[in-house]
Amino acid sequence: QVQLVESGGGLVQPGGSLRLSCASSGSIFRLYSMGWYRQAPGKQRELVAVIIITGSGSTNYVDSVKGRFTISRDNAKNTVYLQMNSLKPEDTAVYYCKVVDLYSANYWGQGTQVTVSS
Repeated sequence: QVQLVESGGGLVQPGGSLRLSCASSGSIFRLYSMGWYRQAPGKQRELVAVIIITGSGSTNYVDSVKGRFTISRDNAKNTVYLQMNSLKPEDTAVYYCKVVDLYSANYWGQGTQVTVSS
């Protein structure tokens, strides 16, 4: 059984920072990618950032977070992080971790709330 444990969400003022963590465990044969998605009320879930676990570790970000968010990995711990700086009210959403293994199976975390408000 695959488990993804997310942490690090919370309430922060505009301009503040948060770091999200997602630790994977269980029967994941090998990871291909780990990423973060978010869903705001009344909106579709969108990709925020993704990192390839194998090889070069290339990353990709949605335009709205480029220069503010950084995704990183700790392969030994099967953990991915999302450092979020210069947060804006429009970043408010539930953030979900997603893992894809080498068989293209997808696994989702339970989500963690990020609220940016003064």
